[in-house]
Amino acid sequence: MRLRNTVLAAASAIALVLAVPTSAGAATGDFLYKVGPGVPAGIADPVSGECVNLLGATEKDPAFAPENFTTSTATVFLDFDCNGDVFRVMNPGTKLGNRLKLRSVVFS
Repeated sequence: MRLRNTVLAAASAIALVLAVPTSAGAATGDFLYKVGPGVPAGIADPVSGECVNLLGATEKDPAFAPENFTTSTATVFLDFDCNGDVFRVMNPGTKLGNRLKLRSVVFS
């Protein structure tokens, strides 16, 4: 009985190691933006494929002036939770001006 439990535990551990990807799927670099009256904010090495609601952005005052210094494409949305029809795709190295408003972003 103990041998069977040991073998099962070892097999489970091996399956877990093989199931976990070797890379975290993160973009390398910083995504910068401003909130409020122009206070700098940002995200360092964001995870790819996950929607991020921008810290400091509110319903009344969205974030603005995004700069994508990551290695991934960033899609920025006017609405929270990466919803809505208003969005903009930013290639790596792209800077957009103060007129672009955003509340969430997802990285490729």
